[in-house]
Amino acid sequence: MKHWWRVGSGWWLAWLLLAGAGAAWIARAELIQLQEDFDTNGRIVHRLLSQQVVQYDAVLATLALLQTAPDAGRPEQRLPAVYPSILAVERRDAGGEWSDPALAKAEARSRELRRPELAMQDLPRGRYRLVIGATPTSYALDIDLAATVPWRDWPMDPKASPVRVLVERAGQQFVVQAGREPGARGWSFDFRKVLASESQSFDVVAQRHVGWSELPWARMAAWALAMAVVLGGAVALRRQRIERRRAEELLRLGQVARLNALGELAAGMAHELNQPLTAVLANTQAARRLLDDDPPEIDTARGAMQQAAEQARRAADVVGRLRRAIERPGQAGAARSVPLQDTVRSALHLLAPEFDRRAIAPVLEAHSPTPVNVQAEPVALEQIVHNLLMNAMQALDELPASERQLRLAVEREGGQGVLSVSDNGRGIAPDLLPRIFEPFFTTREGGLGLGLSLCETLAGAMGGTLAAEAASPRGARFTLRLPLATQEGPA
Repeated sequence: MKHWWRVGSGWWLAWLLLAGAGAAWIARAELIQLQEDFDTNGRIVHRLLSQQVVQYDAVLATLALLQTAPDAGRPEQRLPAVYPSILAVERRDAGGEWSDPALAKAEARSRELRRPELAMQDLPRGRYRLVIGATPTSYALDIDLAATVPWRDWPMDPKASPVRVLVERAGQQFVVQAGREPGARGWSFDFRKVLASESQSFDVVAQRHVGWSELPWARMAAWALAMAVVLGGAVALRRQRIERRRAEELLRLGQVARLNALGELAAGMAHELNQPLTAVLANTQAARRLLDDDPPEIDTARGAMQQAAEQARRAADVVGRLRRAIERPGQAGAARSVPLQDTVRSALHLLAPEFDRRAIAPVLEAHSPTPVNVQAEPVALEQIVHNLLMNAMQALDELPASERQLRLAVEREGGQGVLSVSDNGRGIAPDLLPRIFEPFFTTREGGLGLGLSLCETLAGAMGGTLAAEAASPRGARFTLRLPLATQEGPA
């Protein structure tokens, strides 16, 4: 279960990282696009307003150039009809006075700077005056800032756009477009630029606040879902591949175990049958000799005994040929350096579904910081570890799931690599320990009694030993000892 949880957590973490990275990239791209649109609209607004105020400079310059006579009917008064943003036009002829002293001061600055000059401003109301000093007549325009905005060419919807547009100067401001007030959370964009007129040096200010609700959540959710589908497919594919490999490995081990069990069975049969067959052979030969001395029907008895002897020899030959055919020739020659920890981990991985099904969490203790390389035949070593783990799991079936414990330890002792497998099951009775490795001896109902016998045979064939003892406070411990490889190192 712990292994499954670690693997599942890894996939969840990978999904979170991919989904988070993709969502951040999508959100960042959206914010970049919003800022680019905002900057573009800000530049358009600045250009439109600059064009409007420059026209006022041009109007005043034209009036100063034309210099109509006082008795010419004041044609400049027709300007408000042509420019609705010009509310009124005032003029001061030679020797005359302005209606407002501020206009006189602005005229003086205009003559000094030789350009129109701002006379007064009331930006909250959207009004200001512009004066040009000329000879013999000076002019002043009363301008409506709200009417100056060219809404027909405006790049945004003034009612629905979230962009706030202001015109500012000297601490006063006029709201051109209300937009949305800046919030405490989110992202803010700002644009500020002075109008392209020296006489009307107003700042055009644009502000845009992007809240969390404006992020492209639908696209981010779609990306997270796509990553979940991709990773889910990868998990399913990986799990299918692992299960296929596990099934192939279990099938291979099962085939090897059946062949070895068959060999052990045949060897046991040969051992058990060889002695009675030898006795039959000896008895029939003795009977033949006795019958040769003084029997009735000597010829018949002699023939029968001779046939019995021949059949006994034939049975012994058949059993011998069977034993020679199923023995594992040259097994010691196949031994090589094998990392004991890797073999144990492979067996644990192979039996992981069984551990999960039985609610057993095996614990592997590697006391050696470096790999323990033993001289062994890999398949035989795998079969020994597999059988020991299966026996331990079967011993733990009698306990409640919450009490089951299985521990494995790998270490060096002298010139040997040692693997111990301990469980806290019911254990083995002391009087049965000496017989635990005998062929056909078993303490489990329905067992053949060949597994441990085969493991001991395989261990002995590799120059090692397999021992059993009682564990404390209860249970059993099996200890496998194999010679260390001559040159230890990565296999």
